[in-house]
Amino acid sequence: MIPHLQAQALACERDWRMLFEQLELAVGPGDMLQVSGPNGSGKTSLLRLLAGLMQPTAGQVLLGGKPLAGQGAALAWMLLWIGHAAGIKDVLSAEENLTWLCALHQPASRAAIWEALAAVGLHGFEDVPCHTLSAGQQRRVALARLYLPAPPLWILDEPFTALDKHGVAQLEAHLAAHCDNGGMVILTTHHTLTVMPAGYRELDLGRWAA
Repeated sequence: MIPHLQAQALACERDWRMLFEQLELAVGPGDMLQVSGPNGSGKTSLLRLLAGLMQPTAGQVLLGGKPLAGQGAALAWMLLWIGHAAGIKDVLSAEENLTWLCALHQPASRAAIWEALAAVGLHGFEDVPCHTLSAGQQRRVALARLYLPAPPLWILDEPFTALDKHGVAQLEAHLAAHCDNGGMVILTTHHTLTVMPAGYRELDLGRWAA
C-alpha cells in the first residue's frame, strides 16, 4: 500500500544554511507524526514543504505516490493546513472566515459552521468581527475547520498556541480521534501531548541536521 504522503531524500536550505537533508518519512491512514527539534531546526519549513507551500532544495514530496508539484487540485481535497498564525481575516466574522476557508476544499452549510464554532466554544460569536476576539478565540475560529467536513490529512503548526487548558484537552482528543478514524495528522508543538492515537510517532529533526 502506498502511503498517502512521503518525503524522499528531502533537503531544505534557508538563508544560505542547510537545515536538514536526506530526510525520509511516510504518513498513512491512522498516523500522527509530531515533528520536534530545537528552534531553528526547520520544523515549520518542513511542514510548509509537506503542504506544498515551499519547494525543497533537494529531494521530493509525494502525495498518493505522485510528486506533489502539479497536484494543486488533489491538495485541496487531501490536505488541510493551519499555520502558526490563525490565518483569518480580521474584518470578517467567524462565520464569514469559515465560509471562505471551507470553499477552498469543501463548502459547508451555515448550520454546520455554527455547529463547528459551538464545538470550539464560540457559540454566540458567529457574527462577531474577528478583530474584536482575543488571540485564543481567533485560534479557535481557525481550529473550527477541524470540526467541519475536511480533508483526511491535517498539517498543523503549533495548533495549541493561545488555547486554555480545556481547549488543549479538547483538541488533543479531537486529533487523536481523527487518526483513530483513519485520518492523518502532522504537527509541531511545544506542548507535551497526553492523548495520542495508536499511530503516533515522533520525528526529531536533529537526526537529519546537515
